[in-house]
Amino acid sequence: MTTLQTPNPLIRTEMQDPRYDGLDTWPTNTVLEALLESQLAATASVKAALPDMEAAIAQAVPRLERRGRLFYVGAGTSGRIGLQDGVELIPTYGWPSERLVLLLAGGEAALFSPVEGAEDDEEEAQRAITSHNPKADDVVIGIAASGGTPYTCAALASARFCGSLTIGLSCTPGARLLAETDVGILTETGPEVVAGSTRMKAGTAQKICLNLLSTTLMVRLGHTWRGHMVDMRIVNTKLVHRALRMITQLTDCSDEQAQAALLKADGSIKLAILLRHGLEPAQGRMLLRLCDGHLRRALELLAVQAARGVGPTAQQSQTVS
Repeated sequence: MTTLQTPNPLIRTEMQDPRYDGLDTWPTNTVLEALLESQLAATASVKAALPDMEAAIAQAVPRLERRGRLFYVGAGTSGRIGLQDGVELIPTYGWPSERLVLLLAGGEAALFSPVEGAEDDEEEAQRAITSHNPKADDVVIGIAASGGTPYTCAALASARFCGSLTIGLSCTPGARLLAETDVGILTETGPEVVAGSTRMKAGTAQKICLNLLSTTLMVRLGHTWRGHMVDMRIVNTKLVHRALRMITQLTDCSDEQAQAALLKADGSIKLAILLRHGLEPAQGRMLLRLCDGHLRRALELLAVQAARGVGPTAQQSQTVS
C-alpha cells in the first residue's frame, strides 16, 4: 500500500470548492450545468497561456526541423491525454513514428488501470528518459495537472540536463514542473466540481493546450497546406475519399485525375499535387526534399521557374487544366 502523506494545500486542483458541497443533492440538470460551466472555464483559462505556447513553439520548430524527436511524458490522466495527442500525429500529419517517444508512468499497463506508486517513482522516470538518449534537438513535453508529479518532473529534469528543450504543462501556479522546465505553460483551472477529479476541468485545459501546441507545430513544419492535412496517412476507405477530395479541391481536377495522380504518387497527397502540376514522381520527391517537405515552398519555386521559362513546368500553365 502506498504510504499516506499530508495533503499539500497549495495544489489547487486538489482543493474543494464549497460551491459544490451539495452537488449530490442537486437536480440532474443543475449538475450538468455546473459541469458545463467548469468546462467553459477550463477553455477560458487557456487564453492566458497563449504567449507561453508561442514561445514554446518558437523554440521547438528549429529543433524539430533538424530532425529532433518529440517526447510526451506524464502519469495517470495527464499522461494518457499526452499519449493520445502524440499518437494522433502519426496518421493525421504523417509524423514519423521513430521520432515520437511516449512515456507513461507505469508503462502500457497504466493505460487501462492505475499502477501503484508509478507516478512517484523518480528513478524509473530517469531510467526511462535516459534509455532514449535525449539530445539537444529533442523536444520533451511533460503534462501534470498538479505540476508536482515526481515521475514527470524527474523525467523532464533529466531531459533538460541532456540539453533537450523541455515544456511543462500544469494547472497549478508555482508548480515544480513550471519552474524546472525551459518553458512552463500554466492553465490555472482551480478546484474541480468533484474535488480532485482532474480528468475534468484540468484535463480539458490540458487537452486544449496540447491540441494547440501540436497542431501549430505541424503547421509550422509544413505538414499542412491551405488548411488541409496533406501529409495524412491513408489507412482506410474513408481516408482514401478524403485524400481524393483534397486533391480535386486543391488542384481543380476531376476525381479520375485525382485518383490517377494519387496512385502514381504511391499514396502521397503532397506528391500527387505536384504531379498535377506537371512533375514526374522523381522530380516531385526531389523538390519536396529541397523544400524540407513544405508543399507551399515547392509550388512557389515551381511558379518562379515557370515565370522565368525554366524548370519542368516551363512549357505548361502554372495550373493544370
